[in-house]
Amino acid sequence: GKLEQLMRGMFHNVDDTAKKYGHEGNFVMGANIAGFEKVADAMLAQGVC
Repeated sequence: GKLEQLMRGMFHNVDDTAKKYGHEGNFVMGANIAGFEKVADAMLAQGVC
């Protein structure tokens, strides 16, 4: 269902982000970096920084 799709998407985003920054398998690191990137992208889009 819709929740499963959402959860899979978040998992893949976290997993891919961890791999991108050399921390494969570290889901905490992946989640922290993915969250930071999302906030940073939003700030840049709004012209905050």
